[in-house]
Amino acid sequence: MSAAVMASNAIQDIRANVESAVLGKQDTVRLAVVALLAGGHLLLEDAPGLGKTSLARALARSLGCRFTRLQFTPDLLPSDILGANVYRPNTGDFEFRPGPVFTNVLLADEINRTTPRTQSALLEAMSERQVSIEGETLPLPEPFLVIATQNPFEFEGTYPLPENQLDRFMMCLEVGYPDRETEREVFKRHRGGEPTDDLLAVTNAEEMIAMQRSVSDIRVDESISDYILDIVEATRNHPELALGVSTRGALTLYKAAQAMALLEERDFVIPDDVKQLCRPVLAHRVVCRGAVRDGHRQRAIQILKGILEKLAVPI
Repeated sequence: MSAAVMASNAIQDIRANVESAVLGKQDTVRLAVVALLAGGHLLLEDAPGLGKTSLARALARSLGCRFTRLQFTPDLLPSDILGANVYRPNTGDFEFRPGPVFTNVLLADEINRTTPRTQSALLEAMSERQVSIEGETLPLPEPFLVIATQNPFEFEGTYPLPENQLDRFMMCLEVGYPDRETEREVFKRHRGGEPTDDLLAVTNAEEMIAMQRSVSDIRVDESISDYILDIVEATRNHPELALGVSTRGALTLYKAAQAMALLEERDFVIPDDVKQLCRPVLAHRVVCRGAVRDGHRQRAIQILKGILEKLAVPI
């Protein structure tokens, strides 16, 4: 058995640990772990109070890593995220004070409530794993995961993320309401406090970095690569789409499929990996013609579903 598949034991421990605190959201947890393995970032779009913060905190605790929650507001400045040089009168020197971005798991809560200038301050951090302060480049801790949230039902006083920023998120997920029995179990679990507070680490940063590196060892057959390219090309030529999937989006789907295979204890990608990831990886990367923003995602999902139904699946 390859080293990549052997790493799956630790991956399953992470998944089970998070699911023990985030009840009834197995699919969301599964995709969040895939994004973590692939070194991507998550955008959670859903109503308040459905467990978005709990998911981020549970992931951080499972990794034994540092977790930081940052509430995005209209008056938030880029320096409030990245940090700034602070003058020390006793020494006459400037000392850099790191911002909350210097963490392992950053929860950017209600990211669409801050200005585009502040939103863009996260771009270099998310894509390059580094920040630049007054000409000096500083690396961020590894692993580094941004989980951003936004409420898709309230638009007053918000600044919608532009396409170039949406493209930095590997996946866009909804948490959704739990079923009645799951919600009943949530009541019981919260009698003694917040369940995530009792979570213990099942791995560490070094092991997580090794797992992320093992994703690249997952084999992808040429037929799978062609399948991904067929999907991407279909979005670019679809009459209902004004903007198709970019090359970065295609590569993101490729990497996510590798991570999905590793999560499923395989050392090779199958077509189902690609099909399952199309919606969370691609729906927020395409632009529908004439779509209002509150119905855009659902329309994009339907278009992607139609594309998958028409394309031949590799054998």
